Amino acid sequence: MLFYDFEVFKFDWLVVITDTDTKSERVFVNNEKALIDFYNEHKKDIWIGYNSRHYDQYILKAIICGFTPQEINEWIIVKKEPGWKFYKDFWKITLLNFDVMTNKLRSLKQLEGFQGHDIRESSVDFTIDRELTEEEIEEVIKYCRHDVHETMHIFTANISEFESQVELLKMFNLPIRNISKTKAQLSAVILEAKQPKVPRNDEFDFVFPPTLQINKYTEVLDFYKENRDYDKVLDIDIAGVPHLFAWGGLHGARTNYYGTGFFINIDVASYYPALMIEYGYLSRNVKNPDKFREIRDTRLKYKAAKDKRQAPLKIVINGTYGAMKDKYNGLYDPLQANNVCIGGMTLLLDLIEKLEPYCQIIQSNTDGVLVKLYKEDDYDLIDDICYEWEQRTKMELEFDNFVKVIQKDVNNYILIDEDGNYKSKGSYVKKLNNLDNDLPIVNEAIVNYFVKGIDPEETIFGCKDLIKFQKIVKISNKYDYARYGTKRMNEKVFRVFASVDENDKELMKVKNGSSEKISYVPERCFIVNDDVNGMNIPGKLDYWWYWDLAVKRINDFLGEG
Repeated sequence: MLFYDFEVFKFDWLVVITDTDTKSERVFVNNEKALIDFYNEHKKDIWIGYNSRHYDQYILKAIICGFTPQEINEWIIVKKEPGWKFYKDFWKITLLNFDVMTNKLRSLKQLEGFQGHDIRESSVDFTIDRELTEEEIEEVIKYCRHDVHETMHIFTANISEFESQVELLKMFNLPIRNISKTKAQLSAVILEAKQPKVPRNDEFDFVFPPTLQINKYTEVLDFYKENRDYDKVLDIDIAGVPHLFAWGGLHGARTNYYGTGFFINIDVASYYPALMIEYGYLSRNVKNPDKFREIRDTRLKYKAAKDKRQAPLKIVINGTYGAMKDKYNGLYDPLQANNVCIGGMTLLLDLIEKLEPYCQIIQSNTDGVLVKLYKEDDYDLIDDICYEWEQRTKMELEFDNFVKVIQKDVNNYILIDEDGNYKSKGSYVKKLNNLDNDLPIVNEAIVNYFVKGIDPEETIFGCKDLIKFQKIVKISNKYDYARYGTKRMNEKVFRVFASVDENDKELMKVKNGSSEKISYVPERCFIVNDDVNGMNIPGKLDYWWYWDLAVKRINDFLGEG
């Protein structure tokens, strides 16, 4: 494996490549021939980068094809065009590229920041209008090397992504070149899906499932029959709960709900794949639809046996629906995607309609509904209603039981079971990890309060780990730069902490000369962009700022404040 990263300036370019087998490093600076020779020696190796699918691989391919890195860099960065459109023969260049980026909204520097790592950036401006000095090149190499090593960290943290991709290639006897494909692209290859030469133009000719039985909420059916606008939504009361029906799913929830009792979270198992199989909603571009069912059934068998081979098959099963809306994918079939989504929503509405007289609906979403029983003895009754729905619709339901629900809205809630274990969703209360670690002390304080009854003050003031107080800030390309007090900052990503020191300032984002506030950045903060792991908490940390935010978010859940 080769981990690599390019840096391109107006008159210079360089790339740092680390070979994990030999534990060696190669650096190429403005030397096309040497890089091409190296590439020819390593054609069969896997090249790994961060966002390399959209950027770095095309820099390399452009150099191989005789273009300058500056030409393709301008095409991708300035003109914002996809790299593959730059030159029609790029596909002929063999490059086994694997991209570790899993979230397009997260930059490499943000992920470095979440881990507590050094996120300082080179002081060399990418827009510099001259050749770089030797000192500047050495500085860029240093920071480029750092990013390569960070890419290796992220690859290791998400190693299952790579292993699943490799396992899929083995399972379906696919050439190694497919390591470069996205999950959706790989799904199309495995299912042998190809778009028809003549477009079908039947996107809105959807049909409701033949098993559907809606008697009360027919207004929802009328909405889809009459609507051909993806931007329109239906706002309607369902079972005493405000609901939104759109073309991408349904959502409904009691806002600021806090309750104890006997709750059942009813989810449809593998909902969209099941709809594709049972109702023939799979993309019509798939050569053999039975293959999709076989993959689903094999995955369920592996899952029941706790066989790790279930994970790669899940990629194919779950990636198919999204690919049916991608006009560049072989699975592209917007009619079938609409059939899946509308069929799923209306069948779930069908279930809600049948449950409504016998329990309280707390929330619903695209593939499930949360209900509260009026009394525990009603469990068998609810189970019988669900069983009838399963038999009629050919779907399978899964039950999870809870004894307490704290719900801000459909996107933010905590469900607690009788053993004190909890399930949470939403930015305020989600379980964080090393690659998603923003204001963790606030999430921890909120969850501790609702789940364990611990006062937020105890959680926050008792914490001795500086990283838990970090706020990672990214200045998007919509803004010109960041300003700290009156000082213009060169970096795009910052790690900030609330401060009680009156000498500390506020970090702002600047556009066309006007400063704007950044969400959840304190009016007085200090910036630590080097590694904070194991760093002692300075005396100027403003614990009360985090306490105020935690209390505010707790009150948001409760509808107070």
